[in-house]
Amino acid sequence: MNKTLVTGAAGFLGSHMVAKLLAEGRQVVGIDNLSTGKADNLRTFSDGGAFVFIGCDVADPEVLRLPELEGVTEIYHLASPASPKFYQSRPFETIEVNTTGTKRMLELARLSGAKIVYSSTSEAYGDPLVHPQDERYRGNVNTWGPRACYDEAKRLGEVFCYEYFHRYRVRVKVARIFNTYSAGLRNDDGRVISNFVTQAIAGDDLTVYGDGSQTRSFCYVDDTIRGLRLLMEKDAADGEIVNIGNPVEHTILHVAETVIRLSGSPSGIRFLPLPEDDPKVRRPVIAKAEALLGWKPEISLEEGLRRTISAYRERMQGGMRP
Repeated sequence: MNKTLVTGAAGFLGSHMVAKLLAEGRQVVGIDNLSTGKADNLRTFSDGGAFVFIGCDVADPEVLRLPELEGVTEIYHLASPASPKFYQSRPFETIEVNTTGTKRMLELARLSGAKIVYSSTSEAYGDPLVHPQDERYRGNVNTWGPRACYDEAKRLGEVFCYEYFHRYRVRVKVARIFNTYSAGLRNDDGRVISNFVTQAIAGDDLTVYGDGSQTRSFCYVDDTIRGLRLLMEKDAADGEIVNIGNPVEHTILHVAETVIRLSGSPSGIRFLPLPEDDPKVRRPVIAKAEALLGWKPEISLEEGLRRTISAYRERMQGGMRP
């Protein structure tokens, strides 16, 4: 049986990946230091059977000596704070997991002969001067600002991937992920979808920063996970950077209005100043993903929001935090 390692297993994306892999009958080892991930995300998986959880930090040098990682054939390196709220409150941890932690996972892949997918981000493009963004665009990232700890750490993680691929022929694939969402997002996550849905269900005004004309491209988590799985499977993706995101672009104001409409909320919209270095536009070119992986997203924003609103409402009415 193939053994797959998922770092950041208790996080939003990681826990969805663990569920997908277990459903496929795979043996899975999950690692998470629970700094932003939630143990509750793993409560449905039985530790010690097909799934084993290890509470540790991937940047710790001892991680390479863990006996549970012997025989690993695939590594999904998904560990990192991803919301500005969390990475700005933990800047050094964010830098560490995406640089030292990435090097540790690449070294594990080199020693074990495993394939590895590194979860980079659309933030590698910064506040882009080229629109839409394909993988050849080098980005417009501010190294001296509140988002740099995440943006630049992810970019340096990509450099480690490049070196391990070219020097050691490690079968690494880099996914630049664009704004993934679903009901699995924590309602205190601070990202736009979780904020809007939580506020709408509570009947609070939705908080829009700036005038809401800035754009994002939102990808439902099922589509993102499918893209990452294909990235791992395809040999043609070895040593490649691939955008994984939905190329349909929406203004933030339109998203807010759609959440209010779909939830039937009486909420209004409250406008606040735009945060420093907040990107004005964001839309992936996915021609490479289509060509290499045969992948494109299938779930529309409206359908994804319906699912997210329904699940958040059910949990909040049951007295549980999403």
